[in-house]
Amino acid sequence: MGDTLGQALRKNWSRITFGCWQLAPREGWGDRCTPLEADAVVQAALDAGITAFDTAEGYGDGESERRLARALGPRKNDVVIISKIWPDAELSIASYQGHLEASLTALGRDYVDAYLIHWPGPYFDSEEKSARLVEAMTALKKSGKARLVGLSNFHQDDLVRLGPNLSEFSVNQVPYNLLEREFEGATRDTCRRAHIGYMAYSPTAQGLLAGRLDKEAKKSPTRQSNPLYNEPLFPHALKVYQTVEEIADEAGVAPAAVAVAWALSQDNIFTAVVGSRKASQVAGFAGAQQLTLDEDQHARLNAASEAFALIKGGA
Repeated sequence: MGDTLGQALRKNWSRITFGCWQLAPREGWGDRCTPLEADAVVQAALDAGITAFDTAEGYGDGESERRLARALGPRKNDVVIISKIWPDAELSIASYQGHLEASLTALGRDYVDAYLIHWPGPYFDSEEKSARLVEAMTALKKSGKARLVGLSNFHQDDLVRLGPNLSEFSVNQVPYNLLEREFEGATRDTCRRAHIGYMAYSPTAQGLLAGRLDKEAKKSPTRQSNPLYNEPLFPHALKVYQTVEEIADEAGVAPAAVAVAWALSQDNIFTAVVGSRKASQVAGFAGAQQLTLDEDQHARLNAASEAFALIKGGA
């Protein structure tokens, strides 16, 4: 984790961050999580020793934030909460302040521990726009209502446009797992030099590496549109999962724990963001916090990952 992260926050931020995307009705996962289920899965995360929770204004138009606040109850000020602003917000300090205030109202808190810009896309495709982004986010940090500010899904070109102001940001939340390693290389090198740690989201590849392979699991719109769950990549992704499953059997843990533990062992990653709407699934991936893969297991997982990357690159 980068030098810009305060010691207190570093101490309180668990190796696994619970992802709250699925807590609210949304196109990607469907309207399948009830408020009671949200309460139960957040409580399960707390019981498993998870002390950090990642949400966003774009998850169900703030409903994820509201449900998280309700589920945490009196503990909402005892945990690390990360939220995100959607990039189509008007690029001004006043607008960004308004969006953050709305999130704070939903969360029932006076500040968030980290506030991220959700995507770069075309919204910050020039140095002038990127400079305005820095100005707005820095103002939020100076206000004390966002202890840290960060990025999400920012690649090398996006980072370069931020210029010397890149160091204002403390985290970059990126997809990272055995099947998706596009944020290695120059992007990771640049973040490391700027002391920007990675929050690795989707460490189980939206459940594929956790064994979510039945017809019901595949019905979600998110998985239906995920290339990893479809031809021509799916059969090759299954081979990687088989290696994960073999190692899980050896270690006596759930496959999700192996996939997450591998992600956590990689360079510049300080936390893995894992979500679920089912309380029964939390213990499986939470086990990654105590799992240490040995040299042989690492080698087998790396070999499977690299073989898949060759096929993916030619697909």
